[in-house]
Amino acid sequence: MDTKIAIELVDVTRLYKSGDQEIHALDHVSLDIQKGDFAVIAGPSGSGKTTLLNIIGGLDTPTSGQVNVDGRDIASMSRKELARMRLNRIGFVFQAYNLIPVLSAYENIEYPMLLKKVPALKRREKVMSLLKAVSLDGMENRRPQAMSGGQQQRVAIARSLVNDPVIVLADEPTANVDSTTAKALMELMSGLNTKNGTTFLFSTHDPLVMSEARRMIRLHDGKVESDENR
Repeated sequence: MDTKIAIELVDVTRLYKSGDQEIHALDHVSLDIQKGDFAVIAGPSGSGKTTLLNIIGGLDTPTSGQVNVDGRDIASMSRKELARMRLNRIGFVFQAYNLIPVLSAYENIEYPMLLKKVPALKRREKVMSLLKAVSLDGMENRRPQAMSGGQQQRVAIARSLVNDPVIVLADEPTANVDSTTAKALMELMSGLNTKNGTTFLFSTHDPLVMSEARRMIRLHDGKVESDENR
């Protein structure tokens, strides 16, 4: 596998059964995501966007085909190996934020580092640096319910970056925020991509997110309809 490739999908198919019918959520998808890409997977509801992200992130398994992340075939990994891969190499930003409500912003961001048993001083340095990067310095002690949707999504972005992942997968990251906040979030992630070389892959039907992408991959009925650099 080319060392410049972060994600490689080879002839990936995902079938679901619905009664007597077989539904192709993904239909023989082959795709490379380059390191440093700031790419969007676009398409209507039901086109396979979320399924594709879940398979890349090891949250779902393809019916057939090969999925390589950072040079490793994740489709053949054990559950333990997949969990380790997700912890160390893949960051997730979910539409619903998925923050732990009883933890502060600081603790939510810190949590993945605790799982890795990172020393306390290093954890603090990294968390405070990320809080500043996402413009939440001074809000580290707030719990999610005391934060706006945009602030919660900033916490989720910081958490996704805390273990220095190869790639960040963001599923409809602007779906639950207003247009001003969405633009600020996209500018934030674009800046992190440019500054740190972090690879971002979004699924979306939001025109704003599409306009910010430097690569547009369009899905339709589980197939790649087009793939363009911009």
